[in-house]
Amino acid sequence: MSDGNVVVEPVEGKTGRAEFVDIGRAFAAREPHSVPQLRSEQLELVDPAKNPFFGHASHQLFVARRGGTAVGRISAHIDHLALELPREQGFGPGAGMFGYFDAADEAVAHALLRTAEEWLRGQGMDRAIGPISMSIWEEPGLLVKGQDHDPMIMMGHHPAVYQHWIESAGYVREKTLLTYHLDVTHGFPPLIQRIVQSGQRNDRITVRPVDISRWDEEVETILTILNDAWSNNWGFVPFTNAEIAYAGKKLKPIIHPELNMIAELDGKPVAFMLTFPDVNGVLRRVKGRLLPFGWFHLLRWMRKPMNAGMRVPLMGVRRELHNSRLASQLAFMMISQIRETATAKYATTRAEIGWILDDNQGMKAIADAIQSSVNREYAIYRKALAT
Repeated sequence: MSDGNVVVEPVEGKTGRAEFVDIGRAFAAREPHSVPQLRSEQLELVDPAKNPFFGHASHQLFVARRGGTAVGRISAHIDHLALELPREQGFGPGAGMFGYFDAADEAVAHALLRTAEEWLRGQGMDRAIGPISMSIWEEPGLLVKGQDHDPMIMMGHHPAVYQHWIESAGYVREKTLLTYHLDVTHGFPPLIQRIVQSGQRNDRITVRPVDISRWDEEVETILTILNDAWSNNWGFVPFTNAEIAYAGKKLKPIIHPELNMIAELDGKPVAFMLTFPDVNGVLRRVKGRLLPFGWFHLLRWMRKPMNAGMRVPLMGVRRELHNSRLASQLAFMMISQIRETATAKYATTRAEIGWILDDNQGMKAIADAIQSSVNREYAIYRKALAT
């Protein structure tokens, strides 16, 4: 597609994917608080032969050029599992997506968005939702608050001006995702301490670290709870068996068992909380490169991530316990145990919890109760596609 002096072209194959990734890396490098990620990981995420997301998705990558120079990129994609969900949960029939959005200026942004919309319309979609890069479980949303500090592990970081460019192209906000900052050097309020202590005296409740010696089994337990706990949430798309195996393999190197909890009720796993040390600090030092010596610094850090911030990206409680006092009690117990370990063993001073949907009143109440505060907001947009 050509829009004046901006030409938007589809890219294919290994060479095209590499250019697509490198364009994104170049844009990220311009942002003061963006952290360079591992290029090999970024290439894998857009490789249909390696990322199991593509087992249930169609996609097309595009690059924008002006005078032969790359000035932007975007993906258009369809998650076929998302099409099977109820519309009131955010996706459903006709829901196409765009992601990996970068643009040099508003004209480029609009050309990229129009191209993605045309591709989605040609696939029979009636609306575009994004940015989602590419699975809802990877990097959902556009950063609209929090550009003034570095993101934590697996968090997107985008220029503030992208919000205006997307909205000026006719997109309206569909959903807001929140992350909360928590100073873990202070104990929890007395009420929360009493709730935790009450749970610790309850013989029916066990909160334990994940067992790394049977990691595959633990991953299946965690994601089974997740698929149940989140099944009614906006934007939920269930993990496939292939994605569960892939997630287990990718996460294992950053798992410290004592920071990741499974809660059991009468011996049955009913809740979990995952906590990842913030690898972005070391990635910034090695500039996102494993060679020649980046791998050494990364591996050494991963063995004992001293002074690292901690991110809680995922937690869940089985639906049968939703809206119960026990659900919040289990969450407080897991958070409390992780906080104590992180501060004592790794000298951690700060943590982030999220993403949390802006209408998830239960999780927002938990975040408020432990005296955390919103430090980043991500917006997901929607636009009807004219027929």
